[in-house]
Amino acid sequence: MKEQSCKTYWARIYIAGDITHAKKIIRKYVWEEGLCVTVTPLDYIYTGGEEAGMMIELINYPRFPTKSSKIAEIAVDLGTTLMEKLYQRSFSVMTPDDTVRYTRGEEVEARREK
Repeated sequence: MKEQSCKTYWARIYIAGDITHAKKIIRKYVWEEGLCVTVTPLDYIYTGGEEAGMMIELINYPRFPTKSSKIAEIAVDLGTTLMEKLYQRSFSVMTPDDTVRYTRGEEVEARREK
C-alpha cells in the first residue's frame, strides 16, 4: 500500500442561497479549474430571520498538494462567483488562520438594543 500525505489546510466558504443552483455553478467551476470540493447544506438562523445556505470546503489533498495561499485564493474566487450568480450580498471564507467576510458594498448594519 502506498501512502501520501501533505500539510493539512482547508478553506470553507459560507454563503446563503439555493443549494441546487449552487451545485450547478460549482460543477462548472470545478470542471474548468480541476478541483474537488464538498458541499454541505446549512441553515442560517439570525436575529429576525432564517435562511438556507451551504458550506463549500476545499482541502489540501495529498494527491495534488497545493500551497495554503492558493487554496484560500481559489475559495475567494469561487465564493465571489457564487455570490454573483446566486444574487447574494455577501459570503465568508474561513481558514485555520482567519475568517474574512466579503460583501458587494454598502450595507445597513443591524442595530442592537442595549
